[in-house]
Amino acid sequence: MYAIGNDHSAVEMKNIIKKHLESRGIEVKDFGTNSGDSCNYAVYGELVARAVASGECERGIAICGTGVGISIACNKVNGVRACVCSEPFSAKLSRQHNNSNVLCFGARVVGSELAKMIVDEWIDAEFQGGRHQDRIDYIAGIERKNLG
Repeated sequence: MYAIGNDHSAVEMKNIIKKHLESRGIEVKDFGTNSGDSCNYAVYGELVARAVASGECERGIAICGTGVGISIACNKVNGVRACVCSEPFSAKLSRQHNNSNVLCFGARVVGSELAKMIVDEWIDAEFQGGRHQDRIDYIAGIERKNLG
């Protein structure tokens, strides 16, 4: 199951991506918002990130206007490696090299067809481990230092 969440600027994009995920046979847990009224992107980024960090959801997708703000919020949750991707190549490498578990992008930055390509590359890519695992372990060590 994938978590998905968004702010007011990305309601339409979230619904498009949610439908796209479901067409691929992926179950989706929607953390909202479903309103176009101005809201705080960080609330929805945190909900997605906590669902992924806790294991409730395998991965997450978080969408705001640019993808930047919501990714910052997601990355405040220990165990989350959120990436902002505006094209498919970075999405693929974020999985292969960084084992990203939350994908973020901007509804005001990419169109729906490009967003689907970004999502597909991210879903289909596999973490390569090896030297990349050492880097992920180092990042996890930074997180542990911040727990105190």
